[in-house]
Amino acid sequence: MKNSTPYIVSGVLAVALIILYILHFTSGRSAGSANGKELSLLLNDSSITLPIAYVNVDSLLMNYNFAKDLNESLLRKEESTRATLNQRQNQINSAAQEFERKLRNNAFLSQERAQQEQERILQMNQEYQQLAERLTQEFMLEQEKLNIQMEDTVKARMIEFSKGKHYEIIFSNRTTSTVLYADRKYDITEEVIAFLNERYGPATAATKPEEEKK
Repeated sequence: MKNSTPYIVSGVLAVALIILYILHFTSGRSAGSANGKELSLLLNDSSITLPIAYVNVDSLLMNYNFAKDLNESLLRKEESTRATLNQRQNQINSAAQEFERKLRNNAFLSQERAQQEQERILQMNQEYQQLAERLTQEFMLEQEKLNIQMEDTVKARMIEFSKGKHYEIIFSNRTTSTVLYADRKYDITEEVIAFLNERYGPATAATKPEEEKK
């Protein structure tokens, strides 16, 4: 329950900031012609546009070419991992089937030889489990690394994107963010995607991206 505290606090602060912006940017008008006007009416005034915006992260991840390349890189690693494990599993299955065939046909020269073969197959299976665990861990680490790379890149690009646009806050619409509802006029997703793709260029899924172009 402790972990929810920062999210709740940040949500309260975000709402407070938005209200302060509304009061600041409408103070001149409300002091004269709209003296005493309710805050709820100001919130519904379509002529007021605040220096805030939000980005649809799901749409960004689907259309940002850098994100496409990172995702393709992960898919290739996942396929490579699956192929390696399938090959090793097939080797174990073949060895186990051959062992059973020889056992049925009394093809082993001795009981000791049969036991050695059984132990070899068990060792193969144990090594397979260790390999599967290692490759899964490597995949998770790679996924985490690419997620951090993606997040850092977007944050850096958003600083550049915001220059001259007078945005004070740009939210994401992830379920863990503070945006539960926002008018579409604050949605700058398409503009951000166009900017990011202009800076990155076309998707290059054929090669593994090390980092976004500088």
